[in-house]
Amino acid sequence: MVISLNTPATEEALLVPYPAMADVPHELVEHVSWLLYEHRLARNTRWRKLGCSKQALLTLVHLRKNEMFSQLGAGFGISQATAWRYVDETLDVLASWAPGLHEALTGLGEGDHVIVDGTLIPTDRIRADEPYYSQKHRKHGMNVQVIARQDGTPLWFSRATPGRTHDLTAARAHGIVQARLTRQILVLADRAYQGAGATFRTPHYHHREQPQHYQQFNRAHARLRAPGERAFAQLKSWRLLRRASCSTRRIGTIVQAIHTLLTCDYRG
Repeated sequence: MVISLNTPATEEALLVPYPAMADVPHELVEHVSWLLYEHRLARNTRWRKLGCSKQALLTLVHLRKNEMFSQLGAGFGISQATAWRYVDETLDVLASWAPGLHEALTGLGEGDHVIVDGTLIPTDRIRADEPYYSQKHRKHGMNVQVIARQDGTPLWFSRATPGRTHDLTAARAHGIVQARLTRQILVLADRAYQGAGATFRTPHYHHREQPQHYQQFNRAHARLRAPGERAFAQLKSWRLLRRASCSTRRIGTIVQAIHTLLTCDYRG
């Protein structure tokens, strides 16, 4: 009798722990460990299967390498369900430290400018899930907006909305348009944000058919907006967000958690 290697009877036997490396700084692991330690103190947690340091490393490996919970559990000597619960808890702790929109814009005012852009976090949804299908990117995913400094440093990431959401609609829903009006901040954005208001600067359509100064404006605009791509590059350096297989309701929390990791001062 031949038994397939994919049967439930042999599934556990295939999960063999092995030494591996994760390209995250040791200081970052310690920083997340301290956040978890404070969280456990607040909840009066007395005992856990993994200590704070191991739980922090578990979560960072999951975000960085996008390994399945069954693989993570085998590597850390815990069950799949426990691995999921620990990662979920850590993400909530990290997301709670991410700045809100008005907090992120503190210190900015008239004369300053920021970069606003949107990206799609790809998901493994099927074509029948119409709200998550982006016609622009020709794939399923979740729309995330970013506000970045002039050098591309992310100031704020929005919660995730279904992929078919237009960038301008998302910016209005998240309060970006209202926030920049209050502070009179100049915003550099692409053509998707045309109609957002006076302080938004977007490229001209059909600029090659327009006077020379239109073309010069578009070139200068593109140069100033280019660093904004760094914010999304940093976000997607965490492999989990290159193709998310989790619930779409958790993607916003994951983005907020990674924002905390990108901006926390763990060297201080």
